Amino acid sequence: MESKAYNILMYSHDTYGLGHIRRTMAIARNLVGPEVNILIVTGSPIVGRYTMPRGIDFVRIPGMIKKTNVVYVPHSIKVDPKIAISIRTQIISATAKSFKPDLLIVDKVPTGLKSEVLPTLKWMRKHLPCSRVVLGLRDILDDAESTRNDWKRKKFPEVLRDLYSEIWVYGSKTMYDPITEYAFPDDIAAKTVFTGYIPRFIPRTRKTKRKHKQVIVTIGGGGDGYVVLDTYLKMLETNGTVDFKTLMITGPFLSLERLDELADRARALKVQIKPFVRNMEKRMAKSDLVVSMGGYNTMCEILSLKKPSLIIPRDNPRQEQLIRARVFKERGLCEYIPWDEISPETMREKINALLDDPSPYTTALDTFAMTGLDVMRERLQFFRENC
Repeated sequence: MESKAYNILMYSHDTYGLGHIRRTMAIARNLVGPEVNILIVTGSPIVGRYTMPRGIDFVRIPGMIKKTNVVYVPHSIKVDPKIAISIRTQIISATAKSFKPDLLIVDKVPTGLKSEVLPTLKWMRKHLPCSRVVLGLRDILDDAESTRNDWKRKKFPEVLRDLYSEIWVYGSKTMYDPITEYAFPDDIAAKTVFTGYIPRFIPRTRKTKRKHKQVIVTIGGGGDGYVVLDTYLKMLETNGTVDFKTLMITGPFLSLERLDELADRARALKVQIKPFVRNMEKRMAKSDLVVSMGGYNTMCEILSLKKPSLIIPRDNPRQEQLIRARVFKERGLCEYIPWDEISPETMREKINALLDDPSPYTTALDTFAMTGLDVMRERLQFFRENC
């Protein structure tokens, strides 16, 4: 007997870091329901570490690692990259044909990594005409010129025009408008829905008096944020005694050699250090300040928990984090240090100022609306009622 549940298939290519799978999981947890099944196809090597609520499951495809913006290699299996992509393509296609999704949500790249989702998109258009296909975009992809050139070269507007029902931008048009910045054609702009930022779970925490304030330092996946962690520890090493505690989360993709080195230094400073935590929101909720690189997911957690933050945005190979830091800084939502200006002295000055008086940021944080999940649920309800 066929299930009458509404089937959602989510594709998250996850070549590096935690951003894509964390955003995908946040959306899935809030769209799943008694009559909604969600199946996630992902290349994330750590997807199994997340707790899957009832109604959500995943299909793991071979992982890929990004060496450059155009070169990807298998994460674990020792095969030619083309073979790995072929395996991934076939698994994605077979999953869609068996699952028969009523809604497919593709994360960030319209055709998937190396066009691996394109056969599935074409099959769905032909065989599942009532199903919807949505592209989900974070608020900022990269600088305008690079993104326009990339989309033109890969013919993404044509794909969006022919094979997609809607584009969901997980951000606010008043903060950053990709329709203008990335020059969406009029018909693509007409398909674009700004959901607003995606709120995160806000844990209940008991208010307790603490002798010391708490700083949490997180760099997402950890593969490209060693400089932030190293500079933070140098700040403590050259600052003598400080009146705050630190939890440092290195990310699961930091090399073991660097993790060992940082752990030795952290131990000497009485800094708590962990490679990965499942309950990031709970850790943040107990903190007084967040130091991070300003990836999309971390910023959504900061906004949801209304925490003062110091952002050190990476500006290579993409400028996404830098642009986001500037946009948020202009609206009084965070403080930031450009990557090429980071130093123990600058970091100490900013952290001390934020811990001493966070009020310049708290008003903006308190009034910032997080509408992402509400809008997505509204769109899902519309899809279910209109074939």
